[in-house]
Amino acid sequence: MIIKSLELENFRNYKNLHLYFDEGTNILTGENAQGKTNILEAIYLCSTTKSHKGSKDSEIINFDSEESHLRSIIDKKNEELRIDIHLRKSKSKVIALNLEKLKKTSELIGILNVVLFSPEDLNIIKGGPSYRRSFIDMQICRLDSSYVFNLSNYNKIIDQRNKLLKDIYFQPALRETLFIWDSQLQSYGSQVIKKRREFVKELNDIVKEIHYKLTGQKEFLDIRYEPDTEEDKIEETLKENAEKDLKSKITSCGPHRDDFIININGMDARKYGSQGQQRTAALSLKLAEIEIVKRNTNDNPIFLLDDVLSELDSNRQNMLLESISNIQTIITCTGLDDFVNERFKIDRVFDVHNGIVEVVE
Repeated sequence: MIIKSLELENFRNYKNLHLYFDEGTNILTGENAQGKTNILEAIYLCSTTKSHKGSKDSEIINFDSEESHLRSIIDKKNEELRIDIHLRKSKSKVIALNLEKLKKTSELIGILNVVLFSPEDLNIIKGGPSYRRSFIDMQICRLDSSYVFNLSNYNKIIDQRNKLLKDIYFQPALRETLFIWDSQLQSYGSQVIKKRREFVKELNDIVKEIHYKLTGQKEFLDIRYEPDTEEDKIEETLKENAEKDLKSKITSCGPHRDDFIININGMDARKYGSQGQQRTAALSLKLAEIEIVKRNTNDNPIFLLDDVLSELDSNRQNMLLESISNIQTIITCTGLDDFVNERFKIDRVFDVHNGIVEVVE
């Protein structure tokens, strides 16, 4: 899989931009705050429908505009596909595939597979449970449409149940309807937990070997899934916590509170890992992500590297570069001096300055 071109209109600091990428290694170089990461964000949005920064659509659109357009042309197993995304400040986004409007934004998931490695990914290791849930959920969603369905419905019902908990304060008789939402949370939530458990097993099989090699066969990485409740006990646990939920007006148990503990040599990397160990663990997860996409789709993802190579030592750089030698890669950096050109082939270089991008001949 490769992305052939990207067009942006009123996206972040780009009024109009049209880029053509090489199928090999592409470098976006320039000083900080010039718009390099914005290009990666646009590609990521064309893949997942969301910003990797967690930004709202209204925040992505250029300040002087009410709407933004993104268009990407991709080659997927020798089939050319066109993805259009129309962002609007006051309305929901519109997404089209080959000029045909998609009914749900989730239908785009899995069409364009990208793996993004950015400094923010360190939060997967050192941040709170929500970062690890998001990482796991995104991986499963792009590989399993049924998981998208179950997770989406589960999250909608959590929102509805939380609203009901607030309404019960003013209308106590509504408490009799609480069981309706509990039953649905059991139905969808059990499928979410089951799939997360299966995925973590697959991820462990891959990431253990990668991390072992990255650390010179000195450290063992293991991911342990810690569901907030077991899949067959969601409804039961909700009933047990009903009084607590009514007081706090929020649903206190379920897979929306799951965590994934990342251990290095049996110790929680979040609590006890050094900065270097946490960074290596994050890199291991990203390399495992590439391998999982390859195995499950029989195709290569596009790898996006946002200003992270300079933070890795030579051993980890070598491991990373070996892993991406045969896939399309788009890398941001502040200068080509950060790279040893002989170590890997650079196919196209773009100079980014204040929202203007030029190909370096």
